Amino acid sequence: MAKIGFVSLGCPKALVDSEQILSRLKALGYETSPTYEEADLVIVNTCGFITPAVEESLEAIGEALKENGRVIVTGCLGARPEVIQSRHPEVVAITGPGEVEGVLAAVAQVLPPSRDPFLDLVPPQVKLTPKHYAYLKLSEGCDHRCSFCIIPELRGRLRSRDAAEVLAEAARLVATGTQELLLIAQDLSAYGVDLGHRASFWGDRLVRAELKDLLAHMAELGAWIRLHYVYPYPHVKDLLPLMAEGKVLPYLDVPLQHASERILRRMRRPGGYQSHLKTLKAWREVVPELALRSTFIVGFPGETEEDFQILLDFLEEAELDRVGVFPYSPVEGAEANALDGHVPEEVKEERKARLMELQARVSLRKNERLVGKTLEVLVDELPEPGLAVGRTYRDSPGIDGVMYVETDGTVRVGERIQARVTRADTYDLYGVQV
Repeated sequence: MAKIGFVSLGCPKALVDSEQILSRLKALGYETSPTYEEADLVIVNTCGFITPAVEESLEAIGEALKENGRVIVTGCLGARPEVIQSRHPEVVAITGPGEVEGVLAAVAQVLPPSRDPFLDLVPPQVKLTPKHYAYLKLSEGCDHRCSFCIIPELRGRLRSRDAAEVLAEAARLVATGTQELLLIAQDLSAYGVDLGHRASFWGDRLVRAELKDLLAHMAELGAWIRLHYVYPYPHVKDLLPLMAEGKVLPYLDVPLQHASERILRRMRRPGGYQSHLKTLKAWREVVPELALRSTFIVGFPGETEEDFQILLDFLEEAELDRVGVFPYSPVEGAEANALDGHVPEEVKEERKARLMELQARVSLRKNERLVGKTLEVLVDELPEPGLAVGRTYRDSPGIDGVMYVETDGTVRVGERIQARVTRADTYDLYGVQV
């Protein structure tokens, strides 16, 4: 039986693509291999968003070729095959992001399937995350034209899934033990716009392809629901009552990118210092405990020290719970490359360090306010008897903090427990089970 090695790079959206490819391969009778040596062929699902990610993908392809020799490349970098072929002309095949059928066809050409999928039971979906949480993709592509981004060129325009299809997948995941559904899209708050928010039947109910309606029905499944990559549209406020009622986690990942209006216009992004603050204040008035995560770009072409200081002042006042920061990196094909005023690399790195130093103080301040409070914790690990490592509503896996909890020793991975915060540091919390 043929064995496939798999390397998955990039964001959670790419991880979902990897799960779909592996699920289909398993249905066709292929096995997976944890090593290059045992694999008959290796698939590399690449990222091509920024220059460092492109280089990481090219290095991963090179390693797979060296260790195995037969490599199929897919994912975002696959949308630019000339980049791959110029470095690695010996790859077997190249497909773009989300092209599952193209990957299957390329695998079959090299390693014909040994089973008949029409005669065999289709196995359950392959998951690359732990059993108790899963990423659920609502849409593909993006209609925005940010000057630093080429996602619309790589993944196409917005293409949403019908609500019934999303809910059916969510129900399957919860039925098999998933305790947390992480909803992802390039622009989650635009979900369903391309479908005219049409309704579809989920059981005997009509559910619209519109985020609020979808979430209201998904909440009935009983899992945590976490929202990622929410563009700050005005209608985001319509989701807040669901958070206030405990149906959706009070957590929003909103990539604001900057606070200087001048830089945001150059990025082709909305908002600015005061409008950002006004939006956040309005959201917090409805959901005071709302956890806000955002990402920012420093050293964007034309960013002056004054622009950067505006961003620092905003972060001090906004008191965001979680912040990621990236020095601007040119992306081949992005319009921002042609802008004037490119910032030296050493200045970008210095600004990143200053921003993270400020945000560390903000993060510690916010965490210390939680001491004495009791929070629900989803257990991710049990490193030793009587100790659990888990996450609160404020923590998305892999990018936010964790909570270390002293337990009675009976808890299990994937269980949700109550814990009182006894101590806080810059990014993590410590507590005891109650």
